[in-house]
Amino acid sequence: MKKLKQRWGIESNFQLIIILVVFSATGSTAVYVAKPFLNWIGLHPGGFPDAWWGSWIYWTLRILVIFPIYQVLLVIMGAVFGQFAFFWNLEKKMLRRMGLGFFLPSDSPETSRDKVG
Repeated sequence: MKKLKQRWGIESNFQLIIILVVFSATGSTAVYVAKPFLNWIGLHPGGFPDAWWGSWIYWTLRILVIFPIYQVLLVIMGAVFGQFAFFWNLEKKMLRRMGLGFFLPSDSPETSRDKVG
């Protein structure tokens, strides 16, 4: 745990536990919240062919839809649990690595450092 705390730039075991709880709760919540949205857009297994690739396409689309929902919920739940700065820095770093940094406002040099991993 010491390496993880050092890598993430956190100080206490309590903060580490809160962060891990946020990660786990967000995953479950994202799937739960995404279900009505997926039904609303008509994405359900019965809408795809019975061939082997039908389920592959369904699950690929489902994950692609759930992924942005998870990212937004991660920051929201992090804020609820008092860890907004940690999760916001994590999101900024992830967006930059995915080549989507242009969505982020430009930071001043003092605030652009990522403290997360």
